[in-house]
Amino acid sequence: MTLRKTLLFLITTLSILQAQHPVPKNENAWLTFEGQNGPGKGKHIVLIAADQEYRSEQAMPMLARLLSTHHGFHTTVLFAVNKEGLVDPTLPVYPKKGEEAQFQKHNIPGLEHLAKADAVIFFHRLLSLPDDQLEHIVNFLDSGKPFTLLRTANHGFRGPLPYKGKKIHFGDIVGGAFRKHHGRWQADSTRGIIIPENKNHPILTGVTDIWGPTDVYRTYPEDGSLPEGCTPLVLGQPLVGRKKDDAPNTKKIPLPVVWTTHWETTTGKKSRILHSTMGSAKDLQSEGLRRLVVNSLYWGLKMEDQIKANSSVDIVGEYKPLSSGFSYEKIGVKPQKPTTYVK
Repeated sequence: MTLRKTLLFLITTLSILQAQHPVPKNENAWLTFEGQNGPGKGKHIVLIAADQEYRSEQAMPMLARLLSTHHGFHTTVLFAVNKEGLVDPTLPVYPKKGEEAQFQKHNIPGLEHLAKADAVIFFHRLLSLPDDQLEHIVNFLDSGKPFTLLRTANHGFRGPLPYKGKKIHFGDIVGGAFRKHHGRWQADSTRGIIIPENKNHPILTGVTDIWGPTDVYRTYPEDGSLPEGCTPLVLGQPLVGRKKDDAPNTKKIPLPVVWTTHWETTTGKKSRILHSTMGSAKDLQSEGLRRLVVNSLYWGLKMEDQIKANSSVDIVGEYKPLSSGFSYEKIGVKPQKPTTYVK
């Protein structure tokens, strides 16, 4: 075979491999979306939907379809499921008093596919996972690959992670964990304010308006600040009410709701991290917040030169997120198959 033919063969083989989704279809356990045309072609994003309050089970499939359709990424959505294998946001995170021995750990099928991910979006809350599943997460965190975290992910596990011979809290990795609601839970909303001195950060490209009906999280003490190494991008101003044009709560100062940071792995690699404490399913109806999340993946993958202010972040298909909260029957939340979330 001539050199020219060999090169053509290798290019063709590479193109075929890039076109193939790295995760097998299994609609009874997870969702996969083939990357179409776009800068992300050949890259694979895993999205983890495993919270019980802010409807990650709706938000993550929406983002996955958006990323595959408009940006070319292969995407996979993994869910927390119950004993019947149904996506179940109603699973308890704490055992009832006297029933500690019967408490069932959570289950996210497919976490082994994190090994095939180029980046991950985490949206989980207070999980107790079996050791083998935690190992897949720890191995990803120690790979040096980038990840984005939404809302409750900063307190994604009930206890510390067994991280390569030591115990470490997830909040220490990502720049802070939930301490309390900065305002009224399920009563206030949040106006995102881009920090002027950081307005030219690639993640903020094309981001002009951010609002969501969830309240602001406090992640550090009242006399403190974000940890060293964090770069705040957006402040959250609490509003008095849950409408976009409600007045600011002047008794509550704005706090950081979006920041970047880095995590140094055991081998000296540095992961790029974006954390947004905004990010409920209803928050993500905000075009500005969706664009910020999409941009964070490009930045994390060191593809800043591919970020376009006018790239599409339009929702693909139907997206009618349910309200946040724990009144599951009233809200309409119930265990369902993964395919329920794709319409």
